[in-house]
Amino acid sequence: MTQALDKLVGPVPAAIVNLARLQVTPYEGRVAEFNVAAWLHLPGLANLPVSLLISYRDGGNLREVMVDHGKVNQHSKILLSGVARLPVKQKIEDMQVRLRSAVSASSLIVEELFVQAVELAQADSRQALA
Repeated sequence: MTQALDKLVGPVPAAIVNLARLQVTPYEGRVAEFNVAAWLHLPGLANLPVSLLISYRDGGNLREVMVDHGKVNQHSKILLSGVARLPVKQKIEDMQVRLRSAVSASSLIVEELFVQAVELAQADSRQALA
């Protein structure tokens, strides 16, 4: 699943993963959705394309879902964000945010990383936050 040119942006704590409400869809089955955003500094990769993805284990299967693609600016920085729809057959475990590039990044500086469940598992999310 992971390639030599993938870099770990950061792991997602199980507490965040477990807050996601699983939705049932006609074609994908159960799906958990997460808002994901990463502000990254990639020295040496100015003007090159990169992709942000989520990798996770679902039972015995390793899976990955693309979140966003973009081109690193002239200052070697990029903001990648989107909604990750993760199909789930059993349970999401070992969820990680990863960066994929065609050229190996010598270093990766994570300036900000944000991952949040789109919908909380509780029936009334306001009670969970109170």
